[in-house]
Amino acid sequence: MSFDTFRGSGRPSLGVELELQLLDARSLALAGACGEVLAEVTPEFQGAVKPEFYDSCVEINTGVCGDVAAVGHDLGARLAAAARAAERHGILLGWGGTHPFSHWRDQPVVSTPRYRELVEQYRETLCRQVTFGLHVHVGVGDGDAAIRVCNRLVEHLPSLLALSVNSPFWCGRATGLHSHRVEVMGASPTGGLPPRLGGWADYTRFVERLIAAGLIGTAKDLWWDVRPSPGHGTVEVRICDMPPDLPSVLGLTAFTQCLVTDLAQGGGDSVDDECGLTIVRQNRWRASRYGLGAEFIDPRTGRSAPARELITDAIDRLRDVAAALGCARQLEQARVMAAGASGAERQLAVFERTGDLLEVVRRQMTGHGTTVPALDGAMPPVIPWGPRTPWISRTCR
Repeated sequence: MSFDTFRGSGRPSLGVELELQLLDARSLALAGACGEVLAEVTPEFQGAVKPEFYDSCVEINTGVCGDVAAVGHDLGARLAAAARAAERHGILLGWGGTHPFSHWRDQPVVSTPRYRELVEQYRETLCRQVTFGLHVHVGVGDGDAAIRVCNRLVEHLPSLLALSVNSPFWCGRATGLHSHRVEVMGASPTGGLPPRLGGWADYTRFVERLIAAGLIGTAKDLWWDVRPSPGHGTVEVRICDMPPDLPSVLGLTAFTQCLVTDLAQGGGDSVDDECGLTIVRQNRWRASRYGLGAEFIDPRTGRSAPARELITDAIDRLRDVAAALGCARQLEQARVMAAGASGAERQLAVFERTGDLLEVVRRQMTGHGTTVPALDGAMPPVIPWGPRTPWISRTCR
């Protein structure tokens, strides 16, 4: 199916993609072991456990799911299969938007023609993006509906980011941000918030012009925070950090499904003036900087309100939508998340108590049914930076 044909979905079906870290079980550093792990995955799960850009990442995908409960069932089985495959090579699956101490320059890229081409084109802009996110697909009826939802969802993206922030550390240091991942991803010329488009025909003209100009190869090179996915008949929401655990994934999935469904049915208008869009971009940055502690500005009135309050209010408004979709219980998990500590806040609290980034990673492993071996003390809490092989020799092989 070509990019200009939108398959469409008669219901708000779901598909979820997890980008998980591959960690050496002894050192808890990122490990370039994707090929070894995939080779151990049993045939029934091979289509659902896939490589990503970096060899220290594995992507786990659901099938097409009717509701959030089905997403949980799908992911539970596939996570268990991937964990078993990884364990055979002394590898653990790690959750989080960035790894606290492993350096991006030490991570080899998976050697495929497309990835080699992207490395050659973008160099460090792309090669430093050793980040891990949660992508949620929600089915919509047609291409015009998909563009309409993308336009309307833009102002809600800072709330989704604030709820998911889980990447405060980068290459062995605290960044001062709660989601450093989106700052790294935003460096790409096709990253960040999507442009406001008039409909599906406008989108196809937009993509055709960029391809004709040689700026992108396919529509998949548009790495926006939210984008239409014509082959799946969905809106794909890509702004979220990889959260700390599966219940958080399901809470974010329910919140996303309810938002997309409500907006597709006509709930709310898009922000279409430049001042309002500038405010949305500022809210996105505030979510990255402060997470759930952010104060957001209403792009229409200019009034400010705490992110936690706005998220809770949105969840309240979506109760009837959640009941109709059968995800009221999982949407309640999003409410619990909004009232508690974010993944980033938990990471920062561990580091404040211990001063040890290894302990930050160890705590991220709890709650996943994984036994983390005791470390022998030979490894320092932060990998020394020291001299390295230039990244180009490691990633352009």
